[in-house]
Amino acid sequence: MAEKTIGILTGGGDCPGLNAVIRAVVRKGITAYRYRFRGILKGWKGMMECDWEPLGLEEISGILPKGGTILGTSRTNPFKEEDGGEIVVDNMRRMKLDALVAIGGEDTLGVANKLASMSVPIVGVPKTIDNDLNGTDYTFGFDTAVNIVTEAIDRIHTTAESHNRVMVIEVMGRHSGWIALHAGLAGGADMILIPEQKYTIQEIVSTIRKRHERGKDFSIVVVAEGAQLVSEEGEENKYEGTSYETRVTVLGHLQRGGTPTAFDRVLGTRFGIAAIDLVHAGDFGKMVSLQGNEIVAIPLAEAVNQLKLVDQELYDLATVFFG
Repeated sequence: MAEKTIGILTGGGDCPGLNAVIRAVVRKGITAYRYRFRGILKGWKGMMECDWEPLGLEEISGILPKGGTILGTSRTNPFKEEDGGEIVVDNMRRMKLDALVAIGGEDTLGVANKLASMSVPIVGVPKTIDNDLNGTDYTFGFDTAVNIVTEAIDRIHTTAESHNRVMVIEVMGRHSGWIALHAGLAGGADMILIPEQKYTIQEIVSTIRKRHERGKDFSIVVVAEGAQLVSEEGEENKYEGTSYETRVTVLGHLQRGGTPTAFDRVLGTRFGIAAIDLVHAGDFGKMVSLQGNEIVAIPLAEAVNQLKLVDQELYDLATVFFG
């Protein structure tokens, strides 16, 4: 029986834990199933251009603690280009790929889902530091990001207290506030603003003033980048500030970088093993996911049909510590 050749790609934003997945897929694929691997470079861009390199045991040696991805990544979406889907299918034949493992978030796995509907043998692995991908309790990279933000809050806490300032910390989360909420809770934030909730300026000012009125002369406000303000009637003409000295820190790409936590290394490894097992079983069109403490397979279509937003119950818990 001829050896099968499997392609692996990483798409979208980089994320701590990607290399753990690649390592696990290749290691078990070679040692247990005798597969060959081709690393597709720069995500779907590499599939559009037949850009790949061999992946073997030597190439994956020592990559577990490294952040980012050894394969590179891009935000290319083949279905936004003319005949993009057909080009990917043709290039799979040109590269002699028997199956494909796609590691990415909503957009990358959305492409994978469309390709699965075209009978492409493909398996998905969920990746997003925002933790907003449906069908899985956690995605790798999220824990690393939360730990980075929590450490930043702890450090900013001391300067806020020393200078009697309101410190506003912006974190990642365009559509959901998982990082802001978890890190805000862990770091003792005095208010957390997330995209799933609605806020007015006066509500925010009132919360900070209430804290100061009870003798606290500094505050920490954690804001997800997608949080939005709404205006009450006439409010735009009567904005009132807190009158407290305020500073803003945008953490930005610090949250994506660096070595993954132990949790993300283990989760990425478990996802990678489960993904190559699905390939071996011929169970395509699926995504591996964490549900409870079990790794299970769900249809790709289920994973990309909607975003996973912050639970109201969890946010209500956080509000106990506001102000």
